[in-house]
Amino acid sequence: MPARTHHREDHVTLQPSDPNWWRQAVFYQIYPRSFADSGADGIGDLPGVTSRLPYLADLGVDCVWLSPFYPSALADGGYDVADYRDVDPRLGTLDDFDRMVAEADRLGLKVMVDIVPNHTSSDHAWFQEALRSAPGSAARERYVFRDGRGPDGSLPPTDWISCFGGPAWTRLPDGQWYLHLFAPEQPDLNWDHPEVRADFLTTLRFWSDRGVAGFRVDVAHGLAKDLAEPLRDIGDVRGYDPDELPEDGSHPLWDRDEVHGIFRAWRKVLDEYDPPRIAVAEAWVRNSRRTPYAGPDELGQAFNFDFLYTPLSAPALHTAIDSALHDARTAGASATWVLSNHDVIRHATRLALPDELSRAGREAWLLADGREPEADRELGLRRARAATLLMLALPGSSYLYQGEELGLPEVADLPRDALQDPTWERSGGRIKGRDGCRVPLPWTRSGPSFGFGAGGSWLPQPEYFGELSVEAQNGVAGSTLELYREALRLRRALGGDEGVEWVGSVAELSAGVLHFRRSTGWHSLSNLSAVPVPLPEGLEVVLASGPLDGGRVPVRTTVWLR
Repeated sequence: MPARTHHREDHVTLQPSDPNWWRQAVFYQIYPRSFADSGADGIGDLPGVTSRLPYLADLGVDCVWLSPFYPSALADGGYDVADYRDVDPRLGTLDDFDRMVAEADRLGLKVMVDIVPNHTSSDHAWFQEALRSAPGSAARERYVFRDGRGPDGSLPPTDWISCFGGPAWTRLPDGQWYLHLFAPEQPDLNWDHPEVRADFLTTLRFWSDRGVAGFRVDVAHGLAKDLAEPLRDIGDVRGYDPDELPEDGSHPLWDRDEVHGIFRAWRKVLDEYDPPRIAVAEAWVRNSRRTPYAGPDELGQAFNFDFLYTPLSAPALHTAIDSALHDARTAGASATWVLSNHDVIRHATRLALPDELSRAGREAWLLADGREPEADRELGLRRARAATLLMLALPGSSYLYQGEELGLPEVADLPRDALQDPTWERSGGRIKGRDGCRVPLPWTRSGPSFGFGAGGSWLPQPEYFGELSVEAQNGVAGSTLELYREALRLRRALGGDEGVEWVGSVAELSAGVLHFRRSTGWHSLSNLSAVPVPLPEGLEVVLASGPLDGGRVPVRTTVWLR
C-alpha cells in the first residue's frame, strides 16, 4: 500500500520521556463506537472520546487504549481494517485524531491504539487488487490463496474451521480459495511476504509520528504460519486451550517460532522514538511460551489472561499471581492484569454466575438471555469490586475496560435482530457473541441514550443503565465509580516495586484469605472465605471494596491497609 499523503513528518515526543512509564501504568480500553457519540448518529466517535478525556483524567488512568477506529465494513466490529493509516469517516478524521492526542497530552494522558496484523478487511486495496488478479499473480501472494482439493478443486484446501465458525476458506469464482481464520471478510495476510512486513513497519511509524504511545497487537501469535504443501488438516482452530499447543512451536497456525523475527523488527522501529513506543501482545499461548513476546527485544509486554479466568479462590489466585509475576520477571517485563475487555462477559456479571459454570455454560447462559441460571447482580458486583481492588493492588500494568468503573453488567438479553457480532451468524445462532459487553455507556440518568449521544445508540441500552450512569454515581460515597477513583489515586500515592511479599500462613490461605505486602509497606487483604476475618493488628484501613463489619473484613471484600 503506498504511503499516504497525510503522513506527518514531525515526530511527536511524549512528555515526560520516561521509557518505563508503562510498567505500572493503568490503561483504560475504549471501544470507540460505544464510548461517546458527538455526531448524533448513534455511533461513538473520536470527537466524542476527546470530549470525555477530562473524565478519564479525573478517574486517574495513565493511558487510553483505543480499539480499532480505522475504515472498516464492521464485519467484526472494526477488526476488519480497510486502511491502517486513516480514520473511519463515521468516527472522524485524522485531524480529529490529532486533536484527541493533543488533548490527551494536555491532560497528562497517553494514547495506545490497536493494530490488527493477522488479516485485513476484504475491502482493503490489496485484497481488491488480488480479486482482480489471476491465480498465481503477485497481488495474491500478499494473502493465502490455494487451489482446492478434489478432482475439480471444489473442496477446501484443508478442513480448518474458522474462529467464528464455518470453513476457514472461501472460494472465488475463478476456483481458488483464500484463507480467513476469522470471518470471510477478514482474509489472512501472508507474513512471509516482504511487502507485508515492510508495510506494517510504515504503519507503526505513521501512528508513532502522530504521538501514539504504543500498540496493542491483535492475534499476535497467529502471524507466522506453516503453509508448506501439503497443508495439514487440524479441524477446528477456535476455542483451543493454549496449554494444548505444542511446546516446540510446531502448530501450523498458532505460536510458531518464526513470529518472533517479525516482532524483533517491530521493536527496532518502536525504539526509534523517545520515549520508545510500547506494545502489548494478545497472545493466547502457553505460559511457558509467552515470555518471548514480552521480551525487551520484541513487544515488551504480553497479556496474561489467567487472572481473568481464575476462580475467586485465594489458593487459585495466589498461584496465578505468583506465576504471572515470575513470567514477567523472566521476560524483563512487568505483569499485566485484566478482568474485563471487549471480548468477554463483563466481570460484574461473570462473578454473579456460579463459579463452576464452564465457557460452554456461559455461552448457554447468554443464549438463554441471562435467565438460566439467574445471575445474582448484587453478589456479582460485590465480588467484582473485591476482585478489582485486588487487581489494582498488584504490581504491573492494570487494563480496565470502559464502563467497569460503573459496575456495568453484561447485557445478556439483547434481541436477536440487534446482534452484530459475526459469531452469531457464523455459528448458526449457537453462540450469541460479544455484543453484550459492547453496549454504549450511560453518562446521564435520562435521555434517549443516557447521555451517550443525541441520536440513540447502535446497540439498545437497558433501562437500568440510567441508575448506573456517571451522573448517578459521581460524588456518591460508596459508589463503584468513586471506589475506582480512590483506588487509582491511592495506587499512585502508595507505589511500590514490581514484587509482592505474601503474608499469613498456608492455613489462612487455604481458608480463603489472600494477603500480601507491597515494598513501600502497604497491604492488600482479600477475604474470599465463607466467614468474616479479623483485621490485622497495627494496620489502618485506607480503602475497602465494601462496608466493614467493625474490626472484621466481611466475606467477598478486599481491603488496603498501611
